[in-house]
Amino acid sequence: MVFPLLFCNFAPMNDVKIINDPVFGFIRIPRGLLYNIVQHPLFQRLNRINQLGLASVVYPGARHTRFQHSLGAFHLMSEAILNLQQKGNFIFDSEAEAVEAAILMHDIGHGPFSHVLEGTLLHGISHEDISLMMMEEINRSLNGQLNLAISIFKGDYPKNFLHQLISSQLDMDRLDYLRRDSFYTGVTEGNIGSARIIKMLNVIDDSLVVEQKGIYSLENYLTTRRLMYWQVYLHRTCVAYEKVLVNMLTRAKDLIRMGQDVFASPALHYFISNDVDKAWFTSHPEVLAYYGELDDSDIWSAMKAWKHHDDKILSTLATDMLDRRIFKVEVLEEEPTPERMEELKQMIAQKMDIPYEDAHYLMSLNTIQKDMYNVDDDSIAILYKNGEIKDISEASELLNVQLLSKKIRKYYLCYQRFE
Repeated sequence: MVFPLLFCNFAPMNDVKIINDPVFGFIRIPRGLLYNIVQHPLFQRLNRINQLGLASVVYPGARHTRFQHSLGAFHLMSEAILNLQQKGNFIFDSEAEAVEAAILMHDIGHGPFSHVLEGTLLHGISHEDISLMMMEEINRSLNGQLNLAISIFKGDYPKNFLHQLISSQLDMDRLDYLRRDSFYTGVTEGNIGSARIIKMLNVIDDSLVVEQKGIYSLENYLTTRRLMYWQVYLHRTCVAYEKVLVNMLTRAKDLIRMGQDVFASPALHYFISNDVDKAWFTSHPEVLAYYGELDDSDIWSAMKAWKHHDDKILSTLATDMLDRRIFKVEVLEEEPTPERMEELKQMIAQKMDIPYEDAHYLMSLNTIQKDMYNVDDDSIAILYKNGEIKDISEASELLNVQLLSKKIRKYYLCYQRFE
């Protein structure tokens, strides 16, 4: 089988497939269970979903995929398991394979444009929930070979530190996406010493700890994560572009409810025609198959048709998306007044010549709140040579943990451009 993207350059060996990754170099995928996961159509779908959604509107190189990220996280997991074993932590081969399988599939439930459409095409269900459903679907096709991987992913397995490698302050997911997103965006300040952090990992009382020598790498990691969130993931232009997309899909859904015809692929049409939530997923067996066919290309192709739709609002938003006419955005420290919002709606309705009650499709107000480190939620433990363990907030002489753990709240007011 010939794989797209990264799999176009593999070198055949007896027991592994080798992928040439631009971030980590050669990544080795053993034949058997792990390779079968990568071959599965639900995993190959990740080739068609951008890791950073619409961030390429600001960083043109940011077009890497969830497929690449998942392989990178798998590579780091393999390195972490090897390091922990070398330090005397007993990990069965079956456990090592299972935790590697779990990290391979940790993002398999992501929808188009990554996080952007959670709450638009879906409600009340997270990509983690869908990832688990897809893991169980793959598990059925592999005759139960993923039972242990699913148990570790859910946090049900007795060895808690294996779950921490998948989901924690220092999981392999975060260590990969910070390195990878820094590489593809060109934001060099976001580069972290993932290899150094992994080398410093150890296990005490079934929990991950970082040896004292790794403090400086952790300080860089935490400050880097803060920088990447506000400079890349929550960049004002990226947020404004995402709001155009969300409002466009909302308008398409509302038009269908009003009985109007809206072009879409079968998979996209299913989700814009139905109110899909967690209960829907559990009661409609066909939904997972439709979701497994849904990717970025469904929405881009729909936009091309919607640009010429008779509905002025839908056609305007689709044109905005295709022609990079991004909403104007104001980042505010205080919530805008009702008078300011009323003024905007009146202006949009007048300039667009649309009913006042439809003006909300061409504007958006969102509150974004983020902290980079929470000492009360899965903190990072530092192991000293004398066996003492301290939280990074106590161990670091440089980190302003109060600043890192402070919940920063900003208001993003986005609206249609007319100049």
